Amino acid sequence: MAASIDDITIRYSEDGIDVVQELDKEVLSKGAWTTIIFKYQDWDRSKKVYGPERFSIRRYQKRNGEYMPKSKFNISSRAQAEKVVDILQKWLAEDPVT
Repeated sequence: MAASIDDITIRYSEDGIDVVQELDKEVLSKGAWTTIIFKYQDWDRSKKVYGPERFSIRRYQKRNGEYMPKSKFNISSRAQAEKVVDILQKWLAEDPVT
């Protein structure tokens, strides 16, 4: 758990190796419920290299001064990320529903 948004990370290490390497993060919303999107890579133990970039959208709830993870959605590939972007752009281009 983290006391500050800046301290929130998805980096995870085992035996001195970052098995989840955080490449970037952007805060989408702040407050009692915080949403962050991460760009990351997983360590491929058999090949001993990092795999392709992946993305994860995560929600955190601040309770008792600490951010606690509550939910996540992992975007497993660049192709899936591009589909999400395309759909959102299409929906945002439409007239807003009133």
